[in-house]
Amino acid sequence: MEQRLASSGTMSVNEKNFIQTALLSDLRIDGRGPYDYRNLKIQFGSEDGSSDVQLGHTRVMGFVTSQLVQPYKDRNNEGSLTIFTEFSPMADPSFEAGRPSEFAVELGRIVDRGLRESRAVDTESLCVVSGKWVWSIRIDLHILDNGGNLVDAANIAALAALLTSRRPECSVGGEDGQEVTVHPPEEREPLPLIVHHLPIAITFAFIGEETRMVIDPSYLEEAVMGGKMTVTLNSNADICSIQKAGGDGILQSDIMRCLRFASMKAADITDKIKKAVEAYDKGRAMKKIKRHPIPLKADEAGQQGVNILVEIEKLKTEIQDTRIDNECDDMETEIQLFAKDGIVSEDNKHTPFIGGPSSWDPYSKGVDVDELKVSLASKVTPALGDKSTAPQPAAEPDLTMLDEHSRNSDPIPSSPGTSEPAEWTRQPKPKTLLDAVKPKHKRKKRDMKNTDKS
Repeated sequence: MEQRLASSGTMSVNEKNFIQTALLSDLRIDGRGPYDYRNLKIQFGSEDGSSDVQLGHTRVMGFVTSQLVQPYKDRNNEGSLTIFTEFSPMADPSFEAGRPSEFAVELGRIVDRGLRESRAVDTESLCVVSGKWVWSIRIDLHILDNGGNLVDAANIAALAALLTSRRPECSVGGEDGQEVTVHPPEEREPLPLIVHHLPIAITFAFIGEETRMVIDPSYLEEAVMGGKMTVTLNSNADICSIQKAGGDGILQSDIMRCLRFASMKAADITDKIKKAVEAYDKGRAMKKIKRHPIPLKADEAGQQGVNILVEIEKLKTEIQDTRIDNECDDMETEIQLFAKDGIVSEDNKHTPFIGGPSSWDPYSKGVDVDELKVSLASKVTPALGDKSTAPQPAAEPDLTMLDEHSRNSDPIPSSPGTSEPAEWTRQPKPKTLLDAVKPKHKRKKRDMKNTDKS
C-alpha cells in the first residue's frame, strides 16, 4: 500500500494533517507508538557475505567481496573498506537508474562513516605484505524496496554481510619472502573478518510545529517531516557518528533524549543480528565441504610413506596375536566341555570304553547273576532213590537270560548231599540274545509236560 502511494509523488493536505494530528495523541498511522521500531527480519544467502534485511516494507540486500590490491601510500599496513549503493527504479519511481542521487550519496556516507571512523573493522589484519599487498573489502548495498528509513536498513544489511563474509587464506613464500599464494576454498578454510563492535544507526524524524519526535519513520512520515537526525552508536552506548541533514533545528535537550532512546534500540538490534549470525554459522558448519589435500614435497611424502608402512606392520602383528589368543580360548573351552561329560580324563587322555551288554541291552537291565544261579540250583532234585518223593528233574534251565558275564562264569554248584546226574553237569550249548526274549507262557507249558510224564 505504501509503495502505491509513493508512486503518486505528492500527498494531499488532508493526509498530512491527519498524520500530524495523530501524533499529538501519540499514535502513528501504522499503529505503532512514537518510539516503536518496525519488525526486523534478517536472512542470509547461500554464499558467504550476502544478507537480506527487511525492515517493515523496506528491503535492502548487502554483498561483501574482497580483493588483493596495493595499499595507500600513507597507510602501508592497512587494508581498505569501501561502500557502494545502488538505487533501483523498482524500489521507488523517484530513483534514477545509473545516476546516484543526493540521497544515495548521503546514505553511503552515513554507513561508511559509522564503520570506518569508529574502527569497527580491523583494517590492519587485512595486510598481507607491508607496502605491497593488502585486502580491499567492498560492500555493495542494493535497495530493493523503499518503505522509509533506508539508512537504518542499509546499515544493518552491511553489518550482517560483514559478519558472515570470508576472505581466502593466503601464504607468503618465495626466495625473497614477497611471493603471495592465495589458497582456494577447496584447499583451505576461508578466514572471517575481524569486527570489533557493531555500530547501529538509529534515525529520528521531527514532525509538526511542535516537533514531535518519532523513531524509524515510514515513507509517509518522511514526506511530512520537517527534519531528521541519524545517530550511530554501539551496544556499549559509544557514539560513533551523528548526522543532521538540514531541515528544522532541534534543541540540545532533544538530542540528549534521542541518544538515550538510541542506546536502548541499538542493544536490541545488536542482539538480533548476533542471533541471526549464530544460526547461520551453525547451518554452515553442518555443510560438508570437500577439500583437496595439499601436495607434499618429496622428503615429506617419503617420511609419511615410511610411517604408514610401520603402522601397517603393527596392525598385522596385533591381528595375528588376537587370532592366536582366540584359538587357544576355543581349545580350552572344548576340553572343559569334554571333561564335564566324562569323555576326557584329568590327563586329557581318552579313556577306553569299559562295559558289557548290560550297558546297551534293554532286556538285561535289572538282572542279577547271583540270584539267577540260586534260583536255578533250587530246582535240582535232592535225591534220586525215592521216586514218590523225589521230584522229577526240572526242565533244562533257561540260560538265555544270562549275559556274557554268566556264560564265562563257573558251573552251577549242586546242593550238599546229593549226586547230580552227568547230563545236568554238562555244559549248556551257547545261546544267543534272541533266545532270551521268549515269552513266559511258553516256559509254563514246558513245565506242565514234564509233570504229566512223571
